[in-house]
Amino acid sequence: MGRGGSCPHPPRRLAPGQVFFRRDLEDSAPDWVPRQSFTHKNHVNIYPLVNEPAVLAWLGQMAALEIHVPQWRFDSDGKVSNPDRLVLDLDPGVGAGLPECAETALLCRELLTGMGLEAFPVTSGSKGIHIYVPLDGSYTAATISQLAQELARSLAQDHPDLVVSNMKKSTRTGKVLVDWSQNNAAKTTICPYSLRGRSHPTVAAPRTWEEIADPDLRQLDFREVLERVEQGMDPLSALGVKHPPSTDRLTKYRSMRDAGKTPEPVPAGPPPRTTAQAPSFVIQEHHASRLHWDFRLEHSQVLVSWAVPKGPPLDPAENRLAVMTEDHPLAYKSFEGTIPPGEYGAGHVRIWDSGTYVLEKWREGKEVIAVLQGQSHGGLGGVPRRYALIHAPGMGGDRNWLIHLMKEHSGAGRSSEVGTSDVVHGTLGTRATRPLWEGGAAELPAPMLATAGPVTEPDPERVWNFEMKWDGIRAIAGVTQGAVRLMSRNGNDLTHLYLELQELAELTPDGAVLDGEIVALNNAGRPDFGLLQTRMKLTSAREIKQGAEKTPVQLMLFDALQLGAWQFGAEPRDAPGTLLAEPYSARREALLAAVGMGKFIHLPPALTGTFDDALSTSRELHLEGIVAKAVDAPYLPARRSTSWLKIKETKHQEVVVIGWRQGAGARRNTFGSLLLAVRRDGVLQYAGRVGSGFSEQALTDIARQLHKRTRKTPPVPGVPAADRRDAVWVTPQLVGEVNFVGITSEGRFRHATWRGWRPDKTATQVQWEHQ
Repeated sequence: MGRGGSCPHPPRRLAPGQVFFRRDLEDSAPDWVPRQSFTHKNHVNIYPLVNEPAVLAWLGQMAALEIHVPQWRFDSDGKVSNPDRLVLDLDPGVGAGLPECAETALLCRELLTGMGLEAFPVTSGSKGIHIYVPLDGSYTAATISQLAQELARSLAQDHPDLVVSNMKKSTRTGKVLVDWSQNNAAKTTICPYSLRGRSHPTVAAPRTWEEIADPDLRQLDFREVLERVEQGMDPLSALGVKHPPSTDRLTKYRSMRDAGKTPEPVPAGPPPRTTAQAPSFVIQEHHASRLHWDFRLEHSQVLVSWAVPKGPPLDPAENRLAVMTEDHPLAYKSFEGTIPPGEYGAGHVRIWDSGTYVLEKWREGKEVIAVLQGQSHGGLGGVPRRYALIHAPGMGGDRNWLIHLMKEHSGAGRSSEVGTSDVVHGTLGTRATRPLWEGGAAELPAPMLATAGPVTEPDPERVWNFEMKWDGIRAIAGVTQGAVRLMSRNGNDLTHLYLELQELAELTPDGAVLDGEIVALNNAGRPDFGLLQTRMKLTSAREIKQGAEKTPVQLMLFDALQLGAWQFGAEPRDAPGTLLAEPYSARREALLAAVGMGKFIHLPPALTGTFDDALSTSRELHLEGIVAKAVDAPYLPARRSTSWLKIKETKHQEVVVIGWRQGAGARRNTFGSLLLAVRRDGVLQYAGRVGSGFSEQALTDIARQLHKRTRKTPPVPGVPAADRRDAVWVTPQLVGEVNFVGITSEGRFRHATWRGWRPDKTATQVQWEHQ
């Protein structure tokens, strides 16, 4: 069903230019216009449901320019659903205008992003800006309104010279009101893409965040918005992706089952809305072709489900695979029986445990933390069990998650153990005795990876240290028998390329495995990635030796995965021992105590002050940002973790080169621009082109490399005709890196500049860092 709304209709006997707002459907409206009633405190309104083109056409015939809608929809039974979006209305007071609203909007975005929420801006067509946040319909309007009010208060408290949350007009002079009240169930807001009722019709126009940051930002009129739409520009297109209440989340479930053949519950329509106070869970032992346990949590009117091949872990040191399956109806939580042969999931199903749970965190598609309270005789043992489910596509597929039993909780389920993203397979809470690496031909472990984070202070519930982000290439260093071995992030041996780094063998115990970044410093003593490129592409022994003398590199060490014969805390170590399960703070202490600094080996400090102080230090040193590291986090080889957050102020992105466009003039013998792709949700997608930042030598070298890899067809779909016209395609293997100003709504770079090749990365590792 649609989102009801009120509309301003031009009256028949008013002076020219005058308008009025009508909050219900007029009596003369044709019968075919769908409508629904809404009860206010002291009256009832009949709203038109604007959910089909014919209704919009009728409103246009009535010259109803503005359409205002609530933040909720009527469901299929004509009842009011929970809100499927949150809206913040940024309204400038006297002496403030659109620039102040834009500044406030960017602050709102930072705050919302830090909460794991995606924000979409709309210039209102009047004076201010609206910010929309998609919701999954799990919370009432009262709850969302309270959340919006707290957001507004927090912004006003942090930025008192710019923002107010108080509705009194006397407080607004020169400031921006963050109006949270639009989330009240009885309130409506101008609908995106609606015209405004004024002599020169401007539009409530969806915008990109790059536009909001543009100092020339202004309201758009209807001609400009129509042109944007014709060009396929719709920055608000992703607003409804989080399962609005009208979405039938059981469509896939029904498509896989025949209600006439299986005893499972197969509802005919979408899940009905419920008002249960405590959400339920069920774990079912499923004797299908392979025995597994179905782990199901009630959420958004369905049972969100995972198949756990070995069953839910009952030991915090053990982590297990959980494969996300289709959503199930709530009636399934009481299902026991035998699914007949030939039907999907054929086999016997019995309830292993069931009960209710307390939800601590639900980050859609990423992470769930919940405390389950089952039956006294159930498989969980009749005691509360705190589980974390973590999306882990790197384990072999996008449906793969990790399920981990967290340590015993206290109170409402909080505990002080390491976070859910800090799960180490088989080592959490233990001290491994077998060495991580024993030298020789054995492979060094792959490095732990950081997650891209917003330029805002990380989770205040955890303690963080801050390291500078070095503009170089990642390296794992192993020391054995007086020699150093270096490995890149993607497993390439770098030992022969950087001869000067053999100095490390003189400065660390034998058997050490260390993590760091190789950088080249310019004359100002700052990392220069372009300078490092001159070392990365050398091949002959003579060139490499000359490069080490002319452009020496530095190794910035920041972590210890293993140390040799050395005293670690109270534990004397006579042989190499892994530090993976030790917290970051202990590993840093061990690194600083066991490793010395030299001409090419450095141990940069980890700052323990505030986030703002760390960011200021990065700016003073002209670095690209910082890495925030939780002090309680273990080391997770080859895993990307939210316990490490890379926070960049400059925008860099790794890219896969998929082709080039023909050059002209001075570039007629090389290329005009490179065509790029980046992986999103596991799929390589077109990301635009880059035509600047190349030296003359780089143009020649790159053209030579690409000519070896030509192919007849584009490696990715969706390349615009203008870019395909003279394109030469290549096999998508080579990885580079670009600077860029922004990303368009189509997911393409704005004003990209080439930085250089990334031979330390593989094409499969390239993912979007800026969304």
